[in-house]
Amino acid sequence: MIQLHTPKASRNQETERLSFMRSVSPAAFARRRRGGARETQNTSAETYGPGTCTFSSVPASHASYMSYMKKSAQLTRATSSLRSTLLTTSAVLLTVTALSLTAALPASAKDQPDDKPSKNSAKAKPPADMSKIGGELLGKSGTQVKLGAGAPVLPKDLTAKSWIVTDAESGNVLASHNAHWKLPPASTLKMLFADTLLPKFPKTTTHKVLLSDLAGMGAGSSLVGVKEDYTYTVHDLWLGVFLRSGNDAVHVLSAMNHGVPQTVKDMQAHAQELQADDTHVISPDGYDAPGQYSSAYDLTLFARSGLQKKDFREYAATATAQFPKEQKKGKTTERFAIQNTNRLLTGDVGLNPYKGIAGVKNGNTTNAGATFTGVAERNNKVLLVTVMNPDSTESQAVYKETARLLDWGFQANGKVTPVGTLVPPKSATPPGSDTAGAASPQGDAGPAKPAAHASVSTGGSSGVGMALAITGGILVVLAGAVYAVRKKWPIRTKS
Repeated sequence: MIQLHTPKASRNQETERLSFMRSVSPAAFARRRRGGARETQNTSAETYGPGTCTFSSVPASHASYMSYMKKSAQLTRATSSLRSTLLTTSAVLLTVTALSLTAALPASAKDQPDDKPSKNSAKAKPPADMSKIGGELLGKSGTQVKLGAGAPVLPKDLTAKSWIVTDAESGNVLASHNAHWKLPPASTLKMLFADTLLPKFPKTTTHKVLLSDLAGMGAGSSLVGVKEDYTYTVHDLWLGVFLRSGNDAVHVLSAMNHGVPQTVKDMQAHAQELQADDTHVISPDGYDAPGQYSSAYDLTLFARSGLQKKDFREYAATATAQFPKEQKKGKTTERFAIQNTNRLLTGDVGLNPYKGIAGVKNGNTTNAGATFTGVAERNNKVLLVTVMNPDSTESQAVYKETARLLDWGFQANGKVTPVGTLVPPKSATPPGSDTAGAASPQGDAGPAKPAAHASVSTGGSSGVGMALAITGGILVVLAGAVYAVRKKWPIRTKS
């Protein structure tokens, strides 16, 4: 396999920002510490995997059982009573202990088949009081949409707990369902990780992996195959993050950023800058952790912010690449092919690649179920759709529901009144403006006025940049199917 889309080297990601977007990432460190202590398990990617423990059941023979019964019958009533009491007490203690241990076991974040709903997908209700950032309607539970004349109805076969359809350029929310419901994000949280750390290290930077760099990964983590004592470029590590959702690559990049705790702190600060107030970061890789959550609204904010970085766009749109396999004297001598786990990009059995798809990130864990944020372009219209935790037995449900919402969004273009908008970062908000109220400038007065658009340079330094229209079979990228989005993303503010 060949790498279909390799980002060009760029030492300064900040030059790829739109004019309205100020730098919100901390300045790159002059010196960095390699590795760092973690509080949990030490392991290497080569030997790491989900632990399993199987206890065999050994039934007693009939003869032994009869002998035991005869001896038991000879015991005195007092001894029998005492034995019964002790056995009963022991059984209760063992049961309580077993239940306690079961409850204490961490949830597995191993990728689940997309055709199976989450084990925790029982019918749960969204909270009555949700955030109203972006507009009043977005804080209400249930589906929010304002259909105009000729607008298509929403797809009826939607089972996700939460979803949102937005215009990536204007920020208008075309429709939503429990947009601010705080739910486990799984690996879609890696969009925030990438948006936070991408500007910090030139892609040509190399790093020799220490054992401590790989410490603390959760059981069953998705891995790209990073090895201790191997030297990787930052470019290699980002391919591992975007294509294989590699928690090992995430942890190595976090080690380069002074460790996981510092990275979590940086991610949380960046989320607050983006006004993603539904998000609480515990683990940078999105692994299930108590108290870690995000929302469809916030994940869309992360995607929109990240897509304004050229390297983010190009990594997210890469279908296949080559990853270091063997090294001698610090130099890579052999590589192996890796494929993007975003199945709307690459396709899968029973699922064709989505026409116009350009990323961005999928996830799947025990607690989160399947999650996905996708960006696609058709006829100069760029849409972002986020879907969280479909409760469906349909194969590839998270992708198929995303595709249906994308289809609806393209068909509904210009025929619906927005129900809200994606707010700008705090640093891009004019002083004195009310972002929560201004986020839905159209209110109930009708559709928002069209915004003026500016064309971008051929270098693609603003807007979404490029969208790969992948319409054929698996991993087939049609020639000439790279679209240049010739618009910036204007931010609407209250006048």
